[in-house]
Amino acid sequence: MKREEILGALGQLRRGLLLMILVVIGWGILLYPFSKTVLRYLQTNLQENLVAFGIPEAFLSLLKLTLYGSLFLSVPVIFYQVWKSFSPLFHSKGLKSPFSVLLVAIFLFYLGASFCCFVTLPFGIRFLLGYQSAHLKPMISVGKYVSFCTAFIFGFGLTFELPLILALLSYIKVIKASFLTRNRRYAILLIAIVAAVVTPTPDVFNMSLMGGPLYILFEIGVILVKIIERKRAGVEIPSPEN
Repeated sequence: MKREEILGALGQLRRGLLLMILVVIGWGILLYPFSKTVLRYLQTNLQENLVAFGIPEAFLSLLKLTLYGSLFLSVPVIFYQVWKSFSPLFHSKGLKSPFSVLLVAIFLFYLGASFCCFVTLPFGIRFLLGYQSAHLKPMISVGKYVSFCTAFIFGFGLTFELPLILALLSYIKVIKASFLTRNRRYAILLIAIVAAVVTPTPDVFNMSLMGGPLYILFEIGVILVKIIERKRAGVEIPSPEN
């Protein structure tokens, strides 16, 4: 992959940046009247009421939730612009169905976000709230709670892209399956670091909620890379009959 090709893809992405911003703003305008409803939905996982530790915190939290919500709904357009910019690099390496890659990327993001919303996030909140007692009651800031939930949701959505990213890197021959398997222990260390950075709280439980699925996704990615390498070998090495 040449430096000029990468710079050209980045230039194409920059030209699509305005459209992405306009879509996010448009979704934000439509979503803001429903921001309180979205907040009430997120609050269903709590047994306690949210509190605001400042006069503007409630308002700013709704704005923050609106921003994250508009970004969440704009993911198809954002992914489309990113893939439109970089797909020629993969097409030149033999990728025949670029549109299917875009659909898979969008599907994986929303799959990871849904898994977080319906499985990981409720379970993690219940676990953390289990430490309260008659003498220890949490006072949960609405701003921090919005940040906690959205960081988890976007974190899971993006980490579910790992198998696809590994497969695409294999297509352009940046990585090999032998390299991934040989450095699996370093991958585990990197996964632990990513889980510690992405998760809003530093406790081991929340890190494992993200680190466990991320490691499984890594192994799925290794399998996909091996499949791609076997197909490439079958194309590059003609059969004796020919």
